[in-house]
Amino acid sequence: MTTRKAVILLSVAIGLLLTTGSYLFEVKITPRKLVPPTVEELTQKVAPAEGYTVDVVWGDVGKRLVETGAVDLEKYRGIYSENLDYLTQSKGEGITINKDNAYFWVNTLWALGLVQRSDVLEGGAMAQYGDDLGNFASTGGWTLGTKDALELYSSAEVVPLTPEQHKMVMTITQGIYRPCCDNSAAFPDCNHGMAILGLVELMVSQGFSEEEIYEAALAFNSYWFTQSYVDLAYYFKMREGTNWSRVDPKRVLSSQFSSASGFYAIKQIIGSIPGAPTAGASCGA
Repeated sequence: MTTRKAVILLSVAIGLLLTTGSYLFEVKITPRKLVPPTVEELTQKVAPAEGYTVDVVWGDVGKRLVETGAVDLEKYRGIYSENLDYLTQSKGEGITINKDNAYFWVNTLWALGLVQRSDVLEGGAMAQYGDDLGNFASTGGWTLGTKDALELYSSAEVVPLTPEQHKMVMTITQGIYRPCCDNSAAFPDCNHGMAILGLVELMVSQGFSEEEIYEAALAFNSYWFTQSYVDLAYYFKMREGTNWSRVDPKRVLSSQFSSASGFYAIKQIIGSIPGAPTAGASCGA
């Protein structure tokens, strides 16, 4: 028998076996089981101990906050012993948030979001409340300035924004939520919402892209609501097989995941992560 005939006969035999279901062997593929990450591993990914740096130029923003009355430097000195140079000096480098200064930055960016002249504040959902405008946590709750919050409200151009940039701020903040509330940063009724508004305005004024701004907003949210985003990182890893570093920040910041109700729905899916604290998201700090 020639080699060619042998190959043909062998092919026919294999074909008959496959079509009749008489297999000589069976191949089993067992999917690899995901190993649940620990809370410590997720925390380091969500809010790294080394912090997150935004390469935005802070410049004289802090000094302007003091000059406009949005920040009372003496009140700050009674609370903080570090980072005060961001309010007294011109800073050419970026700003870094970490677990130790997260409270400082939520307050300082809150002041910026409150005082900065903004279409979000003047033409957005907040403005519709008229005489009740001072009843929100982000307005009535601001006590670290030398002026009343309503006097500060959208009163100064701390960072210059063109009409097109004002529109960009509105568009981006409409897509950014936080786990303590059900409103986007375009309705900054709490301290974190107003702080994110300030961050977005600062970055838009310096030409950062939407992608870069969403990434920074997620990082700041993650230091302010670390456990909430650890829970979300667990969800993406165990339910979608996606590492935190590869998750789209814009998607995470959407109402589906980052609003109070959206996060609650995710929490019902994943339950409690072993070793995680039980405290929920709060507007307190």
